[in-house]
Amino acid sequence: MRDNALMLLWAGGGLLAVVALTVLYDLLQKRHAILRNFPLIGHFRYWLEAVGPELRQYIVTANDEERPFSRDERRWVYASAKQENNYFGFGTDNDLERSSNYLILKHSAFPLTAPRQGDADYDPAHAVPCVKRMGAARDRQHAFRPASIVNISGMSFGSLSAAAVEALNRGAALCGCLHNTGEGGVAPYHLHGGELIWQIGTGYFGCRQADGSFDRERLVDTVESTAVRALEIKLSQGAKPGLGGVLPAAKITREIAGIRGIDRGRDCISPAAHSTFSNVDSMLDFVEDLALATGVPVGIKSAVGEESFWIELADAMVDGQRGVDFITIDGGEGGTGAGPRAFTDHVALPFKVGFARVYKIFAQRDLTERIVFIGSGKLGFPEVGLLALAMGCDLINVGREAMMAVGCIQAQRCHTGHCPTGVATQNRWLMHGLEPTSKAVRLANYVTVLRKELLQLARACGVDHPSKVGLERFEILDAELGSRPAAEVFGYRPTRTAPEPSDPDRGIVTLQAPRGN
Repeated sequence: MRDNALMLLWAGGGLLAVVALTVLYDLLQKRHAILRNFPLIGHFRYWLEAVGPELRQYIVTANDEERPFSRDERRWVYASAKQENNYFGFGTDNDLERSSNYLILKHSAFPLTAPRQGDADYDPAHAVPCVKRMGAARDRQHAFRPASIVNISGMSFGSLSAAAVEALNRGAALCGCLHNTGEGGVAPYHLHGGELIWQIGTGYFGCRQADGSFDRERLVDTVESTAVRALEIKLSQGAKPGLGGVLPAAKITREIAGIRGIDRGRDCISPAAHSTFSNVDSMLDFVEDLALATGVPVGIKSAVGEESFWIELADAMVDGQRGVDFITIDGGEGGTGAGPRAFTDHVALPFKVGFARVYKIFAQRDLTERIVFIGSGKLGFPEVGLLALAMGCDLINVGREAMMAVGCIQAQRCHTGHCPTGVATQNRWLMHGLEPTSKAVRLANYVTVLRKELLQLARACGVDHPSKVGLERFEILDAELGSRPAAEVFGYRPTRTAPEPSDPDRGIVTLQAPRGN
């Protein structure tokens, strides 16, 4: 009896020791934010993930049913970020013949062979530069060619944690892509080597006076002292177009207040509209003033609602006197920011519809070669990213996909301040689980793999750059064994010609402006 009790005591002690060591390991390791924030119990998440495919054959949801990102999409991002096997076996589990709006890429009978490791022209970074120089068409002093066609979308410090912003910026430096600051201003966490696009929202955070009005001198000082390569004036975003934002007082730390130039103790309000301009004419004056003061390219970001704005903007740019250097189109399905359900679900056109309408307006006026077009809104996957490029985008931005690369698990608690992985919170305990240096490597891996697979798809079509893939390479399947060419669906067909070798301002290809439909 005594021996049995002693045995139980030893067993219990051993179990406690294992538990204690596991908890200690979880707290000290830096690879997994969930385990650092929730030691021991966090392992259940990974165990359930491991047996998930088997469980889902009988219960819960299928691989492509979850939203906004399906399990297959998240798995691809996670595996790519961790440099794990991101292949899928046993063929597709999508029902191609009964899926509406299903995207198909038509490959070439004579694809190009990709360089392999060890070849003289093999590039482990899979660098894919932009086909245009941003700002060159308007002779901006600091015009430049973006080194990567994949870049990080606007996500503010305040909405995201300091650790998440730092991880994104360090990752941007590693993979050579641009990092959009979001409208919260340039924070110290944006200054870890990654080049920036500074987004200027309606609150003018980081470049505002005490009364909330725009402070030109402060903006110029920041541009001159940081790695800002371009300025993006945000008119609206896909998550809540036409609606101002609110950062609750509870989330406003002393540091956030200092960076944004706001007071603590009360909600931070981003108005619905800019106070510095109120129409296209005054907006273009503002654009030219910023470009003259800083020398960097200046563009706009907007979701697509009424077409009259875009028609008026294009008409105002025809004479060449004033104009934006780039246009970022955010799809209504975009959403790194939280918003009311009616706005997130029903306001602004989805990317493919909205971008097609805007691009055609500028193409009809022979303006597309003067502008760098940027797309955002669930474009962080090879097939949809390539479609965006074929539609006329020169660059694509990734937001939520980048968040997943640094640890987001799609808990959808961004608006509560209780993000369990420390990505979208200011809670110190939750933030400590996200280690910026290791997560930066994952972000860089994800962007690199996305560029690699964009190149693979381009070579499958017989061309050496993703922007050379034409819209004629895509078909859209319906749910009744039919299909339509993508050019017919979207109503236009950008054509491509080789650039003049003697012209350094031309890109790898040039988009010729289609006229009408």
